[in-house]
Amino acid sequence: MSHATHLLANPLYVLVTMDVEEEGLFTGLYRRRNPGVTNIASLPRLAPLSDELGFPLTLLCAHSVFTSTAACRVLETMRDRHGAEIGAHLHHWSTPPFEDEEEFCKGVPERTHRLDQDLLEARLAHLLEAGRRFQGQPLTSFRMGRWDLKNALFPMLQRNGIKADSSICPLRAYRDGADHFLAPHTPYWALGRDVPFLEIPITQIPLFTFLPSLWQRLYQGSEKRDNFHFLAALSASPFWHKDPIMRLCVRLLRFRGENILCVFWHSTEIVAGCSPQVPDKAAEDHVFERIFSFFTWLKSHFNVRGTTMTGLFDQVWKKEQGKPNGGYGTTFPDKAELGPVTGDW
Repeated sequence: MSHATHLLANPLYVLVTMDVEEEGLFTGLYRRRNPGVTNIASLPRLAPLSDELGFPLTLLCAHSVFTSTAACRVLETMRDRHGAEIGAHLHHWSTPPFEDEEEFCKGVPERTHRLDQDLLEARLAHLLEAGRRFQGQPLTSFRMGRWDLKNALFPMLQRNGIKADSSICPLRAYRDGADHFLAPHTPYWALGRDVPFLEIPITQIPLFTFLPSLWQRLYQGSEKRDNFHFLAALSASPFWHKDPIMRLCVRLLRFRGENILCVFWHSTEIVAGCSPQVPDKAAEDHVFERIFSFFTWLKSHFNVRGTTMTGLFDQVWKKEQGKPNGGYGTTFPDKAELGPVTGDW
């Protein structure tokens, strides 16, 4: 099969994921109690992505969102009218149980691997229970706040009912946090093929495939490793890269034979005054124009299929189990098949 025929036979499956969260995080203040979630009211402006272009949203919601009656009404609209999946997004600093009565975290929240793990799991369970009360059934998709997930936490997610996680951000190595630098950008079975737990990393790829391993050798143990993200990484996430880079990312992804594109942004990045990049209403309108322009281009230039995180899991799990109508034209690897590459993924 020629390369072109292969690409036509295997559509590009697109996941549009959003961290749905409270305001204030871009100011460096981490409020623990009663943070504002008025930004959620803007989600219906994204409905044409699903209704007109065919890209359903995966809305990964923080605990503060599930405890807001007004926010939950918006989530119901996005789910029931526009086909969104509702998932979970753990901001552990603002999810009960709390250790004290302080209104704000003292500085930057502690990294998850340094927290008491029983406390972390209690907060995860509290978040998922809030989501279950809203949804009427368990939530099965997840993302950890601040990309702060090391692979030791995968079993915790799986035993709490998570089937599809998207906490891995390739080509990033966070100070004092998770090392995802050499993580794959395509989905993989993080706990083995026999365990229903699929990792769906954010799509972030290198400009040239040989560069990450070279950069790793040059800057192993140095904080400069994370500079790669700003110099030679490409994604289709609109708040990380401009339109030409986003389009180049998709073209290279397809040229390299891949057929999963996972895009993300924050709910607070599309509302005026909630992030430095969107200071006013004019900037907000421009953001929506950019988003719709990119996804319109994507639909017009590629054979695309929109899906949600659990939608992707359901199909590929059927294929792994040998069931009919399963699979997305590709076979995702077991992590053990990806070689002895180091990192928290």
